[in-house]
Amino acid sequence: MFQSKQILLGLALSHLAHGAPAVSPQSSQIANPNYGPIPGESPVYSTTYTIEPPFPGNTTGAVLNTTSGPPGPNDVLWQNILGAEWIIFSFYQQGITTFNESSFTSLGLPNTTYQRFLQIRDNEAGHLRIFQDNISPTSVKPGPCKYKYPFSDAESFLALSTLIEISSMAFVTGMEYQAMDPAAAAALVAVGETETRHTTWSLIDVWNANPFSGPIDTVYPYSNQILEFTRDFIVAGSCPPENPVYPDPPQQLATFDLASNTSSIAPGSHITATFETQPTFANGKDYYAVFFHGKYNISMPFDTKTNTTTIPAAFDPTGIIIAVIADAEGAPTNTSVIAGPLIILENPANVGLSLAT
Repeated sequence: MFQSKQILLGLALSHLAHGAPAVSPQSSQIANPNYGPIPGESPVYSTTYTIEPPFPGNTTGAVLNTTSGPPGPNDVLWQNILGAEWIIFSFYQQGITTFNESSFTSLGLPNTTYQRFLQIRDNEAGHLRIFQDNISPTSVKPGPCKYKYPFSDAESFLALSTLIEISSMAFVTGMEYQAMDPAAAAALVAVGETETRHTTWSLIDVWNANPFSGPIDTVYPYSNQILEFTRDFIVAGSCPPENPVYPDPPQQLATFDLASNTSSIAPGSHITATFETQPTFANGKDYYAVFFHGKYNISMPFDTKTNTTTIPAAFDPTGIIIAVIADAEGAPTNTSVIAGPLIILENPANVGLSLAT
C-alpha cells in the first residue's frame, strides 16, 4: 500500500550526498528529541498566549535523516500525519494573526474565544513536536509548505475550524489501522482525544449546539483518502523539496460535493453529487454511495445518470457522515472507492449544510 520504504530512504540519503538542501536552520536541534519544550510537560503547548508561533511551528524546511538504515515501522504513518498537522497548525496560526478578540466578540461570542484559538494553536504545535519525535532518525521529518485556506472573515474561519477538527478526529482514528504497534495506536488515540476536546468547545461556545454525537464517532478506514483532500490547502510547488510524498501513497480519487441547491443533509434526504472531475462509470455496472456513520456503513444505490442517491434514513442525525462512491457495496477495500470522501457535518446542521454546498 505504501510507497517503497527503500525509495524513501534512497531519496533521503541522496539529499545528504548532494550538498546543502534548503532544510530548517534548526534541523540538527529538531532531530534531537530532547531539544526544546516537551509536550505534556511544558506550558508552551497549552498556554503560550502569544501571536508568535511556538516551537517547532517557528521553523522552516524539512529535517533530514541523521543516520542511515531502514525506516522505522511507523515512519510513513508519522510522516503522513505530520504533513497533515502542518496544515492544521498553519490554519490556526493564520487565524490568530488575521483576527483578534473583537473579531469574535463582535459576533456575540464569549470574550474567551480568541484565547481558546491560541490554546488550540499551542496544542497543534505540540502535535507537530510529538509527530516529529516519532519519526526515526533514518527518515525525513516533513517541513511546512505554504498554505491557503478558504476563509474570508471570522465567520468562515469558525466554520472551517469546526470541519478541520472533526476531519482530524476521523483521519486520526483511521490511521490506527496503519499502526504497527500498540504504542503508536495509543498515541493516535490520545491525539484524537485532544481534537475531540477542541470540537466539544467549538460546538458549545461557538455554535451553541449539543456537543454529543451518540455512543461512537465515525470510523473511516482509509484515512489517507481524507488526507488527500487536505492537499487543496497547499500552495502548489511550495513544499520543501526534501519532503516525502504527501500523503503516501497518493490517492488520486475524484472528488465530489453536494449540489448548490441541496436543502437538507439530514438522514433520509435525497442528494445530488457534483464532481470536479467526472469519474468514468462502466456501462451495466452497479455503483453505490457508501455512507459511514459510527462503526458501520450503509450502501445506497448511486444513479450514475443523475448522480443522485439518498442519505440512509437509519442514521441518527448527530456527528458526521462520511460518504464515498464505490464500485462494491460497503467499499470493502480502498481501491473500491471511486470518488470521495465527502464529510457531511450533521451537528450543527446549519454549518454542515453550508460546508457541504
